This record gives sequence, structure tokens and C-alpha cells, in this order.
Amino acid sequence: MPIEPLASGPHGPDALRPLLDTVLEALAQGRRARGGPLPAGGPRAVARRVADALGEALPEEGDPDGLRVLVAALAEGAADPADPLCAGHLHCPPLAVATAADLAVSALNPSLDSWDQAPAAATLEAVVAGALARTVGLADALVTTGGTESNQLALLLAREAYGGSVRLVCAASAHHSLARGAWLLGLPDPVVVPAPGGTLDPAALDAALTDLSGPLLVAATAGTTDAGLIDPLPEIAALCAAHGARLHIDAAYGGGLLFSDRHRARLAGLDAAHTVTLDLHKLGWQPVAAGLLAVADPGELAVLHHRAGYLNADDDTEAGFPDLLGRSLRTTRRPDILKAAVTLRTLGRRGLGALVDQVCDRAHEFAALVRAHPGFELYDTPAISTVLFRPVDADDATVAAARRNLLHEGRAVLGRARLDGRLWLKATLLNPHTRPDDLAHLLKLVEGSTPG
Repeated sequence: MPIEPLASGPHGPDALRPLLDTVLEALAQGRRARGGPLPAGGPRAVARRVADALGEALPEEGDPDGLRVLVAALAEGAADPADPLCAGHLHCPPLAVATAADLAVSALNPSLDSWDQAPAAATLEAVVAGALARTVGLADALVTTGGTESNQLALLLAREAYGGSVRLVCAASAHHSLARGAWLLGLPDPVVVPAPGGTLDPAALDAALTDLSGPLLVAATAGTTDAGLIDPLPEIAALCAAHGARLHIDAAYGGGLLFSDRHRARLAGLDAAHTVTLDLHKLGWQPVAAGLLAVADPGELAVLHHRAGYLNADDDTEAGFPDLLGRSLRTTRRPDILKAAVTLRTLGRRGLGALVDQVCDRAHEFAALVRAHPGFELYDTPAISTVLFRPVDADDATVAAARRNLLHEGRAVLGRARLDGRLWLKATLLNPHTRPDDLAHLLKLVEGSTPG
């Protein structure tokens, strides 16, 4: 039996080239079979099609056509974020250049747990992560898998900075990963501050900080997952300084506004934080995963230091070989920074900023369509690129059913959010190629899926 070729090494490119052709053809085949933003028929129909394509998960004999069959099945059963009618979540269509860079990472397979497994990648990560941190106004950044890991690391750094315990104070609109991170780290239950209108109330925060004692970590949000709203960051930063509380800002969604000349001022106050969560697989158009945690004091990262003799022996470190274990709680990890570095080098800040401006403009255009339509109600002017709307006079059950009908039929992907005690449909516009007529079509689809 012949030995399968490898992806790297002297013969790697020759082995990959025909396989890439197969993958690209299978992606096109699956897209044609899907015919829309997601597969029709709902969960059971998709499960049947996947089972038929997979057959035996561990067959006795292999199938040389397995790559084509399963990639086509995955593409047919995908919710395609590049389709303008797929607008339900903070799930961006990745840039082609970033995806191509990610292929190089998969082929070379470096692991950033020791320098001798990833010499160039280790240097690249340090330089690019530092540059992104300085864009925020902080000193350094760790690469993470996304907002959840970044928020959990922020809690961990706060706990250790205060000697082992800290109380989280956050708004009702804060991301769920913060409360979950507090639970995971054995911290007290968070103090939840009211968020009228979807953003943290400074007066309520002031009252909470006045009443509470002990080490406190305030978590603010720049881009909520429900409506993309930005907390009043300068006021929150001033209150934290006055009360001696530590500040973390979850800018997983809104952090991309930093690339835009038109929108970056909306993140004033970000540089006052001790830690900031960023996420480039949202307004950065990167393949998952592409998160960062920026920190104001790099010295605080020392608590992540860990010694494993086979990875960072003392004499190797003293000889000048970088110690990478303190850059993450993970051991084996891929250099996700490459795709970001390639994107930044290829597009520059202005190129990324233009993409940010484009999706924000589309959100305002969609909001204008909703506002002008007598059959729909708009929640508010978009803060970033999220639009909340609902059919006029519909109850929550009708709104939920309309969304599920579109999903079941494979016609559109919309999210859902509850604000002001009501359920809203959520369109998160992250596709810079979306056109005005796509927006009109989306609204018409929703109108047709809502019982009269």
C-alpha cells in the first residue's frame, strides 16, 4: 500500500495542487446544490444528507473520493456568510487572501508552544500582536481563539493582579462569556448593573461601585452581540478611576472600528482599560479563529508563565531561545496571526477601514428601508452594523416563527435579540459585497414569511 503524501516538505506543493483543485470544485458543487444562504429542509434533512455522504465514519477500506464527497456535503450544508441573505450572526465571510494564508499554516503545521516548532511564526506573532495592541493604545496582546477566551483571560489576569480574588461588575447586556468565566475561575457571582436601552448605565454603575467593597473588575462592552451598542466608555473609565476599580472592555465586535477614520472616535476611552478583547473574525474578515487580548501592563502576563522542561528549559531560555508558554494557557496552538499579518500587509489600515465603512453604510441603508416600510418597526439607528427590526403588531411568537420559517426553507439567516421586553429580528451586516437590492430582497423575504 502506498504511503500518502505530506502537505509540506519538498514534494508538498505538488501533492497539494491537485487536491486544492478537488476542494475548489467540491465547494462550487456544494454551493450549487445548496442554492441559497443555507440548506433547505431544517436540521433533520441536513442530518440525513450528511449521513448519506459520510457513510461509515471509520470504514474498513478507504475511499479516494472522500475529499470531494465530504467537502461537497459540507458546502451544501453550510450557512454561507458570503451570501448577502446570511446575516444572522457576528460571522463574517473571510477574505480570500486571509484564507489562502491559513492554508499555508495548515500545510506547515507550526505549533507555538516552543520556538523550535515555530521559529518564524513566534517572531511574527510577537510583532503583529504588539502592533495591534498599540492600535488600541495598550502595550501588548496575546493571541486567542476569540472573544470568549479573551474575556476569560481578562478575568484571570484581574484575579491574579488582586492576589487571588476579584468581583466582576458588568451590565445585563454583557457577553455571556464573562459570567461563565467568573464561574469557571471560582469567582463570586457577578454584580449585574442595569442596562436601559441596551448599554451600561453610568449612574447605576456609580451606585454599585460605591456600595461594593473589595477588588472589583468592571467589564464594559464596545459592540453588544444583540444590537451592536457601545457602552459610554469615557464615563465608565472615569468612574473606575474614581473608585479604584479595574476596567476590562470587551470590544470583540466594535474593535474593528479602530481601522476606520470615520468611526474610530466612537471608541474613545478604549485606551483607559487594563485589558481589551479584540476579535478579527468579526470586523476583520478573518477565518475563525482570530482573537486577541490586549493588555496595558505586559508585566501582568508573568502569571501565565509555566515551566515544562521539554519545551522551555532554563538553559535554552538563558541562551536566547524565546519562551512561548507564557503567551497562552493553551499548549499546542497554530499561528493564527499569519492570516491577520497577511491581511494587514495586503490591505493596510485604510483598506480594512474601507470595509468597515462599507458594512456600516449598508446597515444604515437597511435601517432606512425598514423605517420607510409601513409593515415594519425599526428598533433604532444602527450603532455599528447590526439592525434590529420586527413586523408591526406582531407578537413574539410570530416573530420567532417567521425567522424559523426562513431558516427551514433555506431562504435567509436572521438572528434574534430581546430588548425592551420584546423579540426582534436581527440582521448583522458583515459582507462588504452586499448591495442595496440584496437588502430590499431580504426585507421582502421577511415580509413574505410573516403571517398577515
